[in-house]
Amino acid sequence: MSKKMKSIIIWGVVAISIGGLSINKWITSEEKSKSNRAAGSFNDSRITVKGRVITYETLTNKVLATGTVIANEEVDMKSEISGRVVQILFKEGGRVSKGELLIKLNDSELQAQLEKSESRKKLAESNEVRQRILLEKELLAKEVYDATVNELNSVQADIALLRAQIAKTEIRAPFDGVIGLKYVSEGSYISTTTKIATLQNILAVKIDFSIPEKYVNDILREAEITFTISGTEKKYKGRIFAIEPKIDPATRTVAMRAICTNTDGKIFPGAFANIEVVLKETKNALMVPTESIIPELKSQKVFVYKNGLAQSISVETGLRTDTKIQITKGLQPGDTVITTGVLLLRTGSPVAISDLE
Repeated sequence: MSKKMKSIIIWGVVAISIGGLSINKWITSEEKSKSNRAAGSFNDSRITVKGRVITYETLTNKVLATGTVIANEEVDMKSEISGRVVQILFKEGGRVSKGELLIKLNDSELQAQLEKSESRKKLAESNEVRQRILLEKELLAKEVYDATVNELNSVQADIALLRAQIAKTEIRAPFDGVIGLKYVSEGSYISTTTKIATLQNILAVKIDFSIPEKYVNDILREAEITFTISGTEKKYKGRIFAIEPKIDPATRTVAMRAICTNTDGKIFPGAFANIEVVLKETKNALMVPTESIIPELKSQKVFVYKNGLAQSISVETGLRTDTKIQITKGLQPGDTVITTGVLLLRTGSPVAISDLE
């Protein structure tokens, strides 16, 4: 064999070897590429969801209601008799004490009558003393003495009546409180229907509200309430102290009244109140977000996350709050409940948790 032929054969073998290596490398690369595409295809099929690990909570069963704030004590100040105002002794918006004189009416005529009756009383007392002595000496008839005593008693009764009428010319505070705006002036002539001012005791305030009749047996006197009023986000606490013993047939509700301390005076009578009434508390309650519940024909279910898959579990529910539902059967503490995308899931669907609470 010639030297030239040997050289051609050697280069041919080298070329075949290099080509085989290239083909093998290309096949390996294609297999890896297919494997990666398959893995990527699996990862892309997972549904991204959010989950919540459920634990025991304290469930407070509440009833929501609306009501009105009223003063602990309130009265429209009016006179028992008609007359002309001669003195106004209070300041609008000021505090007054029980028994403090607020308004004085003209009593000059009554004072004159009282003075006259006092003089008659002195004369009648003198006559009674003299005639009693004469009676003891049997120098006076018993009938004459009895008439004198009767006259004295009549004068004393007149004096008592006049003093009572004079007392009615003085309008005093019936309790400690804050007096409002006045509606009369000095010199005004007022009658028994004239409103002078309003007196309110607001060191404590009352809240009137009603609840549906179905909750009546769950609420007892001394039950606690929480309420808010317009203009502030502060929550105030009070307690129920009176329950109307009758259901209103028109509204099917029961009226209740609660009381709350108001030493800072920031709760004003007449305010609209949003009220929460605590019925009872349940310890160790399992709660899930409302959106995780899927209603079915005769049952309800949730999806839980297990080993990367969504599993459907039938549940029984209990009490409901504004954002959560109590689960009474079907779940255990530590279960991860899926809270988003539940309508896209089926049992065994691959899922990825993006946010776990």
